[in-house]
Amino acid sequence: CICRDQQTLYLAQRETTENRGKMAFFATKQSLLLSLLAIGFLVVAVSAGNFYESFDITWGDGRANIYENGELLVCTLDKISGSGFQSKKEYLYGKIDMKLKLVKGNSAGTVAAYYLSSKGETWDEIDFEFLGNVSGQPYTIHTNVFTGGKGNREMQFHLWFDPTADFHTYTVHWNPLNIIFLVDGMPIRVFKNNEKSGVGYPTGQPMKIYSSLWEADDWATQGGSVKIDWNNAPFSASYRNFNDQSSCSRTSNLTWVSCDADENSWKWTTLNDHQKGQLKWIQDEYMIYNYCTDYKRFPQPQGFPKECSL
Repeated sequence: CICRDQQTLYLAQRETTENRGKMAFFATKQSLLLSLLAIGFLVVAVSAGNFYESFDITWGDGRANIYENGELLVCTLDKISGSGFQSKKEYLYGKIDMKLKLVKGNSAGTVAAYYLSSKGETWDEIDFEFLGNVSGQPYTIHTNVFTGGKGNREMQFHLWFDPTADFHTYTVHWNPLNIIFLVDGMPIRVFKNNEKSGVGYPTGQPMKIYSSLWEADDWATQGGSVKIDWNNAPFSASYRNFNDQSSCSRTSNLTWVSCDADENSWKWTTLNDHQKGQLKWIQDEYMIYNYCTDYKRFPQPQGFPKECSL
């Protein structure tokens, strides 16, 4: 899930972001958000999942722990190591919800990653990454889609709330038609299946869920110009309310479950008109980088990737 050219990406988006507000950024849009929710836009309700049953802590030497009888998982990062976990199941399509509360205070140089990924040199991957910042500056949500080991499809956003003050729901809705990235039930990005036009799409490789908290101060914050302050360690990110009830999944060597879905189910969902309005509003107001508009990165005659014009 590591973006391999984050410093270039930062320089490309800097002109767009430098005139935006800082902490006032959250407050100025709050009333509009509440209005959207009030008039009936869909908000996803999730049921609590048990982390003991659903995940294995895979690294961190005791820095990731499960609490509250399996209802809360906390990853920590200190100068020695970060930490992470992965799902016991693997998925071939699904609507995956997770509530996260991100590192508070000066989180510069930290990255909390939450993503699905297959294995091998031609892996598929669907990324949420949360790039920390200095106190008073907004977090950046970094999204990406890899197919056949090829990514370079980055879109980045700020948020209309403080993601460190409380838990918020981050959703990957992956089905044969599209991948929808949602925050608190509101779509921020859609990646459509355009395989018929020669664009890669994750269709055949089962993926597990992974999450981690780690140090990446060579690129994560303002292109790597702001380094992590270890005086603030240990850093922590918290997870609740995992929900994979709408998914096609299996544990190792067992039969796939819930893969036969009717035509009105999650497996064939696209955005409705209300959600299309939400998507436009969020991308107009909060998107800070879109690979499909980066002329410096994709100069002529090669031009933009094919999906950008579909």
